[in-house]
Amino acid sequence: MRAAIILTLATSALAFSAPVWAGQAPPSSAATDDAASPDFEAAVTAPGRGEAEVALDESRRPADVLAFMGLETGDVVLDVFAGGGYYSEILGRAVGSEGSVVAVNPPQFVSSEQAKEKWAAVIARQPNVNMVPSQLPDYKPAPNSIDFAMLHLIYHDFYWQSEKFKFEKMDPAAVLANLYAGMKPGGVVAVIDHVGSAGDTRAVVEKTHRIDPATARSDFLAAGFVLDGESGIFANPDDDPEKNVFDPAVRGKTNRFVMRFRKPG
Repeated sequence: MRAAIILTLATSALAFSAPVWAGQAPPSSAATDDAASPDFEAAVTAPGRGEAEVALDESRRPADVLAFMGLETGDVVLDVFAGGGYYSEILGRAVGSEGSVVAVNPPQFVSSEQAKEKWAAVIARQPNVNMVPSQLPDYKPAPNSIDFAMLHLIYHDFYWQSEKFKFEKMDPAAVLANLYAGMKPGGVVAVIDHVGSAGDTRAVVEKTHRIDPATARSDFLAAGFVLDGESGIFANPDDDPEKNVFDPAVRGKTNRFVMRFRKPG
């Protein structure tokens, strides 16, 4: 089941109101300047993307997410654990020909012929996207080289392990240290994930594939990032955090946190 999950990255929460900046300032004027801001709607709605990906747009609201995060034209982007490339393709369209996207995936999840064909199609449509097979702890971007990093529904997997899927136990602090080193000063890390209960993080992840937002926040702050903004775009008070995100009762309707971190400088 996990291989299919990684390819599809699971459906996102139901659409709610426009982005909410909870106790935080909106993105800086540099991030929202018309000359630097991509046409996010065009990046999402331009023809060519797969039908399965387009079907997720209503619930994932990628244009709203990327506008809140402050992605800019020409950005060098890292899509961490990119799955089947849902965000990679949109990011590649948004940053334009002067920008680029590196999509990192554990090799065991992109070794099938189906996955290879899927990624070949993404790259054919969006040549500024490059998929790199690598275990997450092994991937070290060049220092100060990344403008924008996307972690969409995958930060909880930093605490996941599976013998079946050859996914070894990671040290989240070590992976975040590599990410921090690779980000440019002022670079943005976008983190969206399923809201989980407090408690032993690895046990929560194993049971539900969720993570306590306080854990994610604490981890990124400890790595040196600053929390630059939060949005309630995917808030769902009716969600049951004790249910696995793939339970039909909550799948696609989970309460999700949206955090924008920056590397100081």
